[in-house]
Amino acid sequence: MKKQIFIVGLALISAVTFAQKKEIKKAEKAVDSQKFDEAMAYLKEAESLLGAADNLLKAQYYTLLGETALGTAGTSNFAKMKDAGAAFLKAEELSGKKDERLTLAVDKLRVALVNSAIEDQNKQSYLTASQKLYQAYMVSPKDTSYLYYAAGNSVNGKDYDTALGYYEQLIDLGFTNVHMEYSATNPETGQPTAFASKEERDNMVKFASYTNPKDEKISSVEGDLLQKVTLIYMNKGQNEKALAVMNKARAANPDDVNLMRSEADLAYKMGDMEKYNKIMADVIKTDPNNPELYYNLGVSSASIGQKDKAKEYYLKALEIKPDYSFAQINMAALILQDEGKLVEEMNGLGNSRADNLKYDELKEKRNMMYQEALPYLEGAVSSSPENVEVLRTLMNLYSQLAMDDKYKAAKAKLAEKEGN
Repeated sequence: MKKQIFIVGLALISAVTFAQKKEIKKAEKAVDSQKFDEAMAYLKEAESLLGAADNLLKAQYYTLLGETALGTAGTSNFAKMKDAGAAFLKAEELSGKKDERLTLAVDKLRVALVNSAIEDQNKQSYLTASQKLYQAYMVSPKDTSYLYYAAGNSVNGKDYDTALGYYEQLIDLGFTNVHMEYSATNPETGQPTAFASKEERDNMVKFASYTNPKDEKISSVEGDLLQKVTLIYMNKGQNEKALAVMNKARAANPDDVNLMRSEADLAYKMGDMEKYNKIMADVIKTDPNNPELYYNLGVSSASIGQKDKAKEYYLKALEIKPDYSFAQINMAALILQDEGKLVEEMNGLGNSRADNLKYDELKEKRNMMYQEALPYLEGAVSSSPENVEVLRTLMNLYSQLAMDDKYKAAKAKLAEKEGN
């Protein structure tokens, strides 16, 4: 009796297995014909019998399930793309490897995710682009550049916590993105196109009229990666962590100008003006004709009381760019910095002969200060005509210097701008 039950049991298992294989085979044919609704119906039939299947048959089921989800995802249904990714990962887990069909299916999903992410980027939907690129990395972990681009999109979408997590993963992986890029010119667009491999590029040149093949070694992005991590820490107010990452970044990339400027920004934010000025002086050596650099040094020098040095930097910025309104305004403000003290001292004097003489002396000193600031304010009004406060200050200087005609003209212009 036991033997008879055993034989019946075997017969039942065989029948179930046969039914599974039959439904899965039908699903495979439907997928190959792109009849995805039909394929899903067959897969649902097979699902109820899946418990008795071996791992290879289960892997085949999940591969087809993923292909069906991908086939109905179109170019934008991210939920179905994620379903496809989960199914493909399950198939690989069950089989312990990727057979040719699964490999091709995963590659198709990867391309769909990346293309959809590019569309999102173009629409400035950065967070959804980030999610899709991260999913592309999950289904193809060897393509770590997708994790890098996912992090960048998270930054653009202001999701700094997610971006930081991705960047930290990349740092742990030792990611640099150094690789060979194989490209050729598309005959239809005239634009260069990058290919996944040299073989693919060469085939397009040979069989599809692509021209001008190029092999280019892409430089390391390690400096950029560490810089972004530093900036995120700074944004979160975690300056000590930012400093630790920056030290690592600068040690690895001592000549990277962007990193030098980021380190200078960090020093400025942490109040280390001496370090800021030192780094910025090194930055200027790399770009000596950039007025913005001299302007920034002027600002930092003024903030630590180095008035003469600040003037020197503002003048250099104006030498390179004479209509640089920010430098003009800050130069005038620096000159007028002690005006309040002079006026306070003048107002505190009495009516004695000595006080009157002192008053005249201070008034002359104040007028000389006004005369020195005057050309910078006039230049700022010309280069930045929308700045009402600069015009108001200039009008007041004209009044104090008894320049009546210019005072009246400035007053009329101010009234016009303020709608009076």
